[in-house]
Amino acid sequence: MEAYRLVEAEWQDAELITPLFNDYRVYYGQQPDPAGALIFLQERLKAEESVIFMAVKDEAGSRQAGGFAQLYPSFSSLTMQRLWVLNDLYVAEHLRGQGLGKLLLEGVREYALSTGSKGLTLTTMTDNVRAQRLYEAQGYVRDEEFYTYDLIFK
Repeated sequence: MEAYRLVEAEWQDAELITPLFNDYRVYYGQQPDPAGALIFLQERLKAEESVIFMAVKDEAGSRQAGGFAQLYPSFSSLTMQRLWVLNDLYVAEHLRGQGLGKLLLEGVREYALSTGSKGLTLTTMTDNVRAQRLYEAQGYVRDEEFYTYDLIFK
């Protein structure tokens, strides 16, 4: 890993994250929309509706992002505690296997602990085996007890 470090993003960092966020969306079957991605990220960060961590390195006087993780706040009614949803995790394709995913997961774990939350939850595609191995190596446990249902409005 080439001197990447973890940084919590501010709304001004949205431009730095946008290319990765756009690639993430395309990976999940969405049409490219860099302008929309930038607006979405800026709105989430300005309104403090999400927390985004970036894996960045400094090169030639500028920062470059190699990956990001976006958290959304939630709560557990049963335990009456905060819970963070790790909604998005993405590492640039050419940087995979270099430890950036692990760096991001360790960072969001520390953040969740520092906020007194119950923990983290995430969902990934059933065929995303590489990500599943990463999550399980970091202590995440696959839920075999509950089903997830969605009601999506288009």
